[in-house]
Amino acid sequence: MFRKSLLISLALLMSLWSGFGAAEDKTPRILTMGDSLLAWHGVSGRSVSHVVANELKEPVENRSIGGARVLYGLPVTGSMGMKIAKQYTPGDWEWVVLNGGGNDLWLGCGCKACDKKMDRMISADGKKGAIPGLIGKLRSSGAQVVFVGYLRSPGVGSVIDACRDEGDKLEARIAKLAKFADGVHFLSLAEMVPHGDRSFHTVSMIHPSIKGSREIGKRVAEIIRDND
Repeated sequence: MFRKSLLISLALLMSLWSGFGAAEDKTPRILTMGDSLLAWHGVSGRSVSHVVANELKEPVENRSIGGARVLYGLPVTGSMGMKIAKQYTPGDWEWVVLNGGGNDLWLGCGCKACDKKMDRMISADGKKGAIPGLIGKLRSSGAQVVFVGYLRSPGVGSVIDACRDEGDKLEARIAKLAKFADGVHFLSLAEMVPHGDRSFHTVSMIHPSIKGSREIGKRVAEIIRDND
């Protein structure tokens, strides 16, 4: 029953994938892939992807799905987008906005004993693993990549605070990759939320609020604008 419900939910989510700004009648050149950080508020039209589209005045194709992982073994739901790499579809993409890894650490190993899983995602030198492999594939298509880090909740507790050290380590490795990989831009959100400020998160203190999505989207759009 659970599996059936999951498949139905995923099918509904995939039906929401679209090129924002289609009224402009332009073929999207920007693709977003990842988990709930990018997907949240998609139904209300206020996700990170919507903000990027509005800021740049052009359509953005959103393929991100809440709960998606970098490492995902189930073939059916993986091919439907629960594996982030499977969210990619060939196209004339000039930019890919990407995130991921948080669900692998939080759900996959409970924020403990995650070293092996992290190494599978990205090695300490930033050169090997599923994330560098995916980024390499995206870059070989000619697209530049914006890899978006995760929000922090400084001074405010959340259920994923136990993963903070692992998250910092993951992002440090991705930042290292971006330093030597041409056309890869790492957007850290570590300092975006003021101490004790709850307004950037939803009540769960996990997902971005509408304000949080707006601020992330503006920063993504700025990177694209500055490097086009």
